[in-house]
Amino acid sequence: MLYLFSGEDAERKRLAHEKFMKTIPKAAEIFSIGKNDFNLLQIESFYSGPSLFFKTCAVVFSGILENAEAREFILSKLDRMGESENYFIFLEGQLPKTILDDFKKARAELNVFEKEGKREERFNSFLLANALAQKDKLGLWIYFRQAITAGVSLEELIGVLFWKAKDMLLKKNFGKFSEAELQNFAGKLSYLLPEARKDGRDAEAAFEEYLLRTV
Repeated sequence: MLYLFSGEDAERKRLAHEKFMKTIPKAAEIFSIGKNDFNLLQIESFYSGPSLFFKTCAVVFSGILENAEAREFILSKLDRMGESENYFIFLEGQLPKTILDDFKKARAELNVFEKEGKREERFNSFLLANALAQKDKLGLWIYFRQAITAGVSLEELIGVLFWKAKDMLLKKNFGKFSEAELQNFAGKLSYLLPEARKDGRDAEAAFEEYLLRTV
């Protein structure tokens, strides 16, 4: 069973999540996994079959989709989680449409909480993805700057580009790239922001430089 609580309105999201958790059977074992606690084997064990130690469990993931390695793995296993008798609950910030669509396809219960009031039209991140597919360096840079000006997070842009590169590899539609170039691009993209921040570099500048140097 699969449940997603996401969006920018943290207070409404928290209240809805707390209300939902009260509906979980009291006998269920509850596990909490954060973005820095990713353990592939542990997560697999929750949906792969019955446990010797409990009948039902609820696994609460908090911000785990911010971790590129964890995100790639989890999105590929959403169907398995949705089919499980256990509860898989995701607490996330604002997510791109591509990820929301993945949850919808897995028949997750979506609870998306945007801030109330009139919102400006969001930047279409797929413009960036399409520029990547065409290996259009100028277009990629222009759309990157437009997205930053529109307030799109670096994590969302990373997610969209990572998804596009993986989609091209999966469909073997490499465009103007070689397969190796795409694999290298996606691999380095996964760790770009964490490494830049760890080294004390400006993450936005590091991201922009990487795009201009690589595409």
